[in-house]
Amino acid sequence: MLFNISNAAADILNDELFVQKKVSVTVLRLDKIHPVVSGNKLFKLHYFLQQAGQAVHKSILTFGGAYSNHLVATAYACQAAGLKSIGIVRGEKPALPSPTLQQCINYGMQLQFIAREAYDKKDNPDFITALKNEYGDSTIIPEGGYNNTGAQGAALIWRLIPKNKYTHICTATGTATTLAGLLLNAGNEKIISIPVLKGMTDIEERIAVCGAANKDQLQIFDGYHFGGYAKYNQALLDFMNELFTNHHLPTDFVYTGKMMYAVIDKIKQDFFNNHSTIICLHTGGLQGNGSFAAGTLV
Repeated sequence: MLFNISNAAADILNDELFVQKKVSVTVLRLDKIHPVVSGNKLFKLHYFLQQAGQAVHKSILTFGGAYSNHLVATAYACQAAGLKSIGIVRGEKPALPSPTLQQCINYGMQLQFIAREAYDKKDNPDFITALKNEYGDSTIIPEGGYNNTGAQGAALIWRLIPKNKYTHICTATGTATTLAGLLLNAGNEKIISIPVLKGMTDIEERIAVCGAANKDQLQIFDGYHFGGYAKYNQALLDFMNELFTNHHLPTDFVYTGKMMYAVIDKIKQDFFNNHSTIICLHTGGLQGNGSFAAGTLV
């Protein structure tokens, strides 16, 4: 592993609600592993970095939007590993790069902006061939690491989760790569997905693409997307502030904030049996909170 995963911590949350409902809640702080290659990103990148390091080309090409944590993490990890990085960015080149894209540039990533219509073809083999013809041979990472290689990397998160200690493992779901990784190595644990995209009805198909087939262990908490990807409202922000005030737990509004809101709401609804032991994955992304005006979050 490129960075020291022992920096992660398992924080037990103490709350009167959990005592009343006879459950325990732990947060696996993957965000503490590294400030840039944060949360689940390092794990999803692991085998791609290994492949590129063993290849002659020593190059990685990947995809993302102007505010993509995946692009920043890839740029930094490639710089640390001595690899070339190329980022294909959705949309026209802005007059001023976003803070995210500026970080990518600072970490040595070569950026290429393409129209959204062309970006939608990013998984097309002919499109990939054209990119390789233009930029040379590279290890290709799908957006968010979404394939079996990314899921195999995400499965390494199990190194930090003792087997059979927890009844439920909860994670926010975007591409479903991390979810698939958890399912790949699950024992008796129920794996809970909290989709952060509106209308995400293809989770089972997504985990199948990533090689995960044990659907019986999968449970989905739908309806906690707060309007869609990266959407939020005052109720979510108030919850995030309350979580930080009561438990010193920082969360982001795209992934972990929504996941924690869902889990605690389900505890209130008595979804979990007495003596359930729940662990929630903090998948990083805290830098996104920098888009808020001062004072929005405590």
